[in-house]
Amino acid sequence: MPVITLEAAKLNKGQKQQLAKEFTESAARIMNMPEDAFYVFLKENSLDNVGVGGKLLSDK
Repeated sequence: MPVITLEAAKLNKGQKQQLAKEFTESAARIMNMPEDAFYVFLKENSLDNVGVGGKLLSDK
């Protein structure tokens, strides 16, 4: 069970669908495995939950 994980800011449903589709297609082709073997996890992070340089992204 190969797992592909992406952490990003807020995504709309269309973006999620496209990412899941294209990640799966590419990985299946590169790894020579069936597409249905892959799990894609898209994790959304609020700007309040990410800090860079000691400051929250929501404060930048």
